[in-house]
Amino acid sequence: MGNGQVPGRSEQVDTLGAEWERHRPAVFGVAYRLLGGVADAEDVTQDVWLRAAGADLQDVDDLRAWLVTVAARRSYDILKSARFRRETYVGPWLPEPLLTGPDASEPVLVDESVSTAMLVIMEELSPPERVAFVLHDVFGLEFGRIADVLDVSVPGARQLASRARRRVAKAKHSSPQASKAERERVLAAFRAAYETGDLAGLVRLLHPDAVYLTDGGGEAHAARKPIHGGERVAEVMVRVGRQWRPDRIDLVEVGGELALVFRREGRVYSVDTLQIADGLITTYRRVINPNKLSHL
Repeated sequence: MGNGQVPGRSEQVDTLGAEWERHRPAVFGVAYRLLGGVADAEDVTQDVWLRAAGADLQDVDDLRAWLVTVAARRSYDILKSARFRRETYVGPWLPEPLLTGPDASEPVLVDESVSTAMLVIMEELSPPERVAFVLHDVFGLEFGRIADVLDVSVPGARQLASRARRRVAKAKHSSPQASKAERERVLAAFRAAYETGDLAGLVRLLHPDAVYLTDGGGEAHAARKPIHGGERVAEVMVRVGRQWRPDRIDLVEVGGELALVFRREGRVYSVDTLQIADGLITTYRRVINPNKLSHL
């Protein structure tokens, strides 16, 4: 940020740099939760850094809240325009997979709100509801800041968050979360059945009303509508497995939960996240859009 800086600016940037590393996961985290895309969140994070580096922050008493607010405002603008892109998206839209745990290259605050299931739920919220919910319920920002981001009154911001909270709670109640141990057991059994083409084994692991969603985005061959029924899903899985012939299927943490990563010819071919209830797979979500896998 060298030449042309006013006196004291380089010292401010150096000080900000130390603080920035501490708050960067929150900045990236709010953008990812709002947008559902790793590349978009990285762009927002870079925008926030440039904005912070060029701003006078002497009177900012809570830098984390200031940075998160800037990230939310920029994400909100993108989110509103993204609605049109979602409506014209080819086939089912799923969030861009975010590696967490030991495989993560991007530090992020991990909780259930970065899981694929939760991001899909939040996708059903309106942009203002999503912003209010994420900023208040996940990041603990006061409603005065949220009202400024959304350009609404404080009671209006509080009402948006409350409405979003009720909708999220209702969706979560209908899709309870499996324990870590249960998820690991089911995914390991599914991988074994998939690798051997064991149709009966896959059927036993799938709920009779299981739903299979594939996000190809028009960039890869994928079903453009959900496939319903455990037996039908298992049949499709076996057929696709024979066509793909993956070199390796890894159990990897994605969005804070264990998922399946399929690799072929040295690259990630798909990232699959599952919803599990009572030991059975109720929803199987597969991202094969190469634009959403290029960062992996």
